[in-house]
Amino acid sequence: MARAYTRQLSPRILACELSHIGREPINVALARDQHAAYERTLLQCGLELHRLPTLPDCPDGVFVEDMAVLLGDHALLARPASAARAAETASTAQVLGADFELEALAAGTLDGGDVLQIDKTLYVGHSARTDTAGAHGLSVWARRLGYAVQIVPIHGCLHLKTAITYAGLDAGGRPLLIANTDWVDGQIFGNLPILPVAAEEAFAANTLRIGAQLLVAAGQPRLSDTLRQRGFAIIELALSELQKAEGGLTCLSLIDPR
Repeated sequence: MARAYTRQLSPRILACELSHIGREPINVALARDQHAAYERTLLQCGLELHRLPTLPDCPDGVFVEDMAVLLGDHALLARPASAARAAETASTAQVLGADFELEALAAGTLDGGDVLQIDKTLYVGHSARTDTAGAHGLSVWARRLGYAVQIVPIHGCLHLKTAITYAGLDAGGRPLLIANTDWVDGQIFGNLPILPVAAEEAFAANTLRIGAQLLVAAGQPRLSDTLRQRGFAIIELALSELQKAEGGLTCLSLIDPR
């Protein structure tokens, strides 16, 4: 059964790292409620929930996607640029080691949020969190498993999947990417159609496909309306407090589709 790995919110999330947005007060109780609703939605979409160890002293611990890249029976343990996230890496390795053939990135830095998989291609964001050496290490590992790899420069946002995600197929069977084209060059993705988000919905491109459902952050009406018109079955989730920690839908889980 397909599963999702998540981690409970740290009470220290107010001390999270921020790169591209200003710091705002976070309602921790509301953030917990929003994360719980996210987990319930994963269950409703047919995923089995596996919780990683709780790390109350790790402000960014809820953002588990950054810790690894999953490909079939294999998992690459990432290397966050921040030394403060080392405890997250270690606890993730303990759990994933029981379910996957685990390999650790040997050099450089890499966040899982910079890795976008579309079929047998991995697009790897070159960002403040993923450097050249980290992207190269991922490429060597992924190519050994039969995946093509494309490096994608991004600017103005945290991760590649902040700027672009794969929505899946629309009602007509056509693939669709959703992107903020101010942050990523859509031409890198070849012939794949791209739906640009509106300027006032800059962070709307971070969506999460689970089976027949597409999860979209609430408060992005233009994107939601367009997706419905194109035949997507969408679920809107409130993420206001987690977005203040520079988080989004993809970064709150590691999805194993097996």
